[in-house]
Amino acid sequence: MLETAFLDHSPDAVDTKSFPIRSRDWSVIGDFCRMNYMPYDTIPLERYTHPDAIMYSTEAGRIGMTRFCYGLPVRLENFAASSGKVMVLTTLSGALRHADGRSSYVTTEAGESFVVDFTRRTDHWLDGDDRHLQFNLTIPKDLIELTAMRWLGFVPDDDLWTCRLKIGGGRSTWMPLLEHAVDAITRAPTRAWRERVGAHIEEALCSELLLLWADAAGVRLDAATSPAAPHYVCAAEDFMRTHAHRAPTIGEVADAVGVSVRSLSGGFRRFRNTTPGDFLREQRLNGVRDALASAAPNQTVASIVGRWGYANFGVFAQAYHRRFGELPSSTLRRSRRHPAPSAKSAGGSRF
Repeated sequence: MLETAFLDHSPDAVDTKSFPIRSRDWSVIGDFCRMNYMPYDTIPLERYTHPDAIMYSTEAGRIGMTRFCYGLPVRLENFAASSGKVMVLTTLSGALRHADGRSSYVTTEAGESFVVDFTRRTDHWLDGDDRHLQFNLTIPKDLIELTAMRWLGFVPDDDLWTCRLKIGGGRSTWMPLLEHAVDAITRAPTRAWRERVGAHIEEALCSELLLLWADAAGVRLDAATSPAAPHYVCAAEDFMRTHAHRAPTIGEVADAVGVSVRSLSGGFRRFRNTTPGDFLREQRLNGVRDALASAAPNQTVASIVGRWGYANFGVFAQAYHRRFGELPSSTLRRSRRHPAPSAKSAGGSRF
């Protein structure tokens, strides 16, 4: 199925306007790769040959999806670490050789994937043969970290991120999940519907990737393997969850738990791999989303957002869309169609 991904799709589901589907022009191919992946160097491995690239792309939330090949043997190197991206390169036909960080390489063939954290690697390289065809995911590193916090309660350390390795193949769940994701996105009848689907696909792909990556790397993903956070970090988390609606300053949070702002920030970076500000923003966005999902009939987006202390609605709406893949008005409309059950209808009682 992935070999023909994006050939049968709903209108506007796949970006075929910015770039041609096929190209023999190196400058066009380079622009496509910089836009969908990151800057890197491409070196043809055969002289006097010309590319015959296939270039399809779409998005599932913040995850970029491409079906791509160069149409000739190439080496890729000097990837830009500033991109903030993790890539999962799945081979559909032909073969790729990937640097594995141990003065050697790993080969992926049809049905096998290779994962690299390009925020940590600038020395990675890969070779593609003349038959290579790839289905690639480009995932913001912070999206995987947020997924880890929601699912695991902590962000893994470099024991995981520095591992470049092969996943999938055989009876792995990875290929069926990719096929489901592509089918769901390309069948979405409207852009708004695709945004809602994309938020669910983000969660499914990132959580499964974490499990497969950790399993292949021999890294345990449970709270027992995470360094125990000091009391003030846990207390700050509790304080921010409780007072998220009024947007306390980080200075107020530090005062509440009895440490300096510098110590608080250092503790969050060491034990949570984030900042107090980012943690608070996540609690506030989730709080608004919960309020929208359980809103009373007379409540509006503006009234709910205002109660959470957001002064600039436009900035808030952009942040909400980046986080959840839909506008706050879409969340509210969905709650109107599928309201939360009352205590009486759910079999509960009021005292």
